[in-house]
Amino acid sequence: MSKSSDIEAGFRPQSLRVPTNVSSKSNYRHDGGFSHFAELVQSISNQDAEARYKAEEADNRIPTDDTTDSSQFQDTEGRTIISWEVDDEENPYNWPRWRKNIILLTTMLTVINSTMGSSLPSMAIPFMAKEWGVTSQTQLVLPISTYLVGFVIGPIIWGPLSEHIGRRNLSIGSFIMLTVWTLACALAPNWPAMLLFRFFVGICASAPIAIVTGILADIFNDSVTRGRAMAWFMATTVFGPLLAPVISGFCSTNIGWRWTFWIGLMFAGATLILVVFLPETYAPVLLARRAAKLRKADPTARVYSATELEPHDLTQLVTRVLTRPIRMILTELIVTATCLYLSLVYAIFYMSFQAFPIIFQKVYGLSPGVTGLCYLPIGIGALLSLPVFFSYDYVLLDAKARGVPWAMKEEFRRVPLATIGGPLFVISLFWLGWSARSDVSFVVPMLAGIPFGSGFNAYEIFAASANAAASSCRSVFAVVLPLATTPMFARLGINGACSLLGALSLIMCVIPFIFIWKGEEIRARSKFCVALKERKLEMERRNEEQQKRRARREVGASVLNKEIV
Repeated sequence: MSKSSDIEAGFRPQSLRVPTNVSSKSNYRHDGGFSHFAELVQSISNQDAEARYKAEEADNRIPTDDTTDSSQFQDTEGRTIISWEVDDEENPYNWPRWRKNIILLTTMLTVINSTMGSSLPSMAIPFMAKEWGVTSQTQLVLPISTYLVGFVIGPIIWGPLSEHIGRRNLSIGSFIMLTVWTLACALAPNWPAMLLFRFFVGICASAPIAIVTGILADIFNDSVTRGRAMAWFMATTVFGPLLAPVISGFCSTNIGWRWTFWIGLMFAGATLILVVFLPETYAPVLLARRAAKLRKADPTARVYSATELEPHDLTQLVTRVLTRPIRMILTELIVTATCLYLSLVYAIFYMSFQAFPIIFQKVYGLSPGVTGLCYLPIGIGALLSLPVFFSYDYVLLDAKARGVPWAMKEEFRRVPLATIGGPLFVISLFWLGWSARSDVSFVVPMLAGIPFGSGFNAYEIFAASANAAASSCRSVFAVVLPLATTPMFARLGINGACSLLGALSLIMCVIPFIFIWKGEEIRARSKFCVALKERKLEMERRNEEQQKRRARREVGASVLNKEIV
């Protein structure tokens, strides 16, 4: 391979240095090794981006050369590559609105099951611990933490795999296993078994978090509609964990803690009925099925979809598909910063499942069930953030239509929402910490949940773009930090602990403002962002040329018809 082709493939020649001593030789080896690793990662990322855009070009009838613009074109080996027809009824973008709404409702219910399961035992843990003689404070956090360990592992697998083999089979299979492991939790014979079952539930429950965003992108081609659907999706990720403490709080004190999981199982079973009828939405899989159907009807036909002609070996799966979230975290500053901030916010959210009992049961003497109700203002706050999101959409669209310069910048699509949500989140933590006193009504700290929920949901919407990477990264923090909740509140007190978390959030909420200020420079330094932009512009150029050729052909056909008449 030539030097120029190396560079085009994403490799960069290393600068040569003459080592002068042993130390410099060692540094050379380390630097060279790191440089080689960086080049390898960049090469994989470039190949990944190129393959995904080529598949999108083919699926959307955008030829990669100027030979043809029909919905079926041939490659160099004479194979016919099929793609979507204009207004194709099987294209998920063209499905009727009612069908899309049913899919959206089904996916929202799967997400509620997923996130509700994370905190389902929160108010039941003391009763479980009493039955099995568990006294360690660290052990009492594990039913939630082991579930979230599954959330760390799952998205790294489910998200990329859903783009490799489709959405439907993964969604149904993982949800059936979620139901089975929830049943196992309800029948758990001892504490270790419960922790093991919770881990497996967590792995299966992480699938909707990783897959649903892909499903929404599959069926909504309009960015505004897709953004609004995403906002509702993010609101459900907040509501799920908030319903669970209410269920476990009232069940544990009245009919037994196991009924917490029985109710969770009933809800999962009802949702499974809808999940079974969830259609495949991933365009490459649908086109592959169409090609297979054509080959079955005519065994001599050499008809394929673009995806079928891509390599699908184990090496490609491991190096390009499964490593995608990890590569994004390690090599992309935007993704790294986003994941870091969201991880802190997410960890604080799960710390509340240890903090609220400390505040509302120990300070105010509320029952577990009523303490569970204290989480509901967080959900109200999440809902109140939605009108703000929708209003901003209208403002942004209007500004784009008028050609306002700021509206054309990528940073202003979602980042401004985080500049509102970040300060609200900080305010809520100081509000909660300094109002939680016995001489102040419990309603006052409870209402701190409204800005808490608004800030949390606004930032979740902003961070949805790096979903698989963010899901795994934030779950790591959500596993580790809650282990320190009880010792931290015991040492610092309620006001001190909440103030510490508020101060950390205050520091991190600077990140969205930096993105708005320096976002263009940050993207310009990202080789992956530059590669994506170049390929996107190339695809848009080809699409525009295709439309012009089609328009010229239609005009020519119209003139010819008039001459014939």
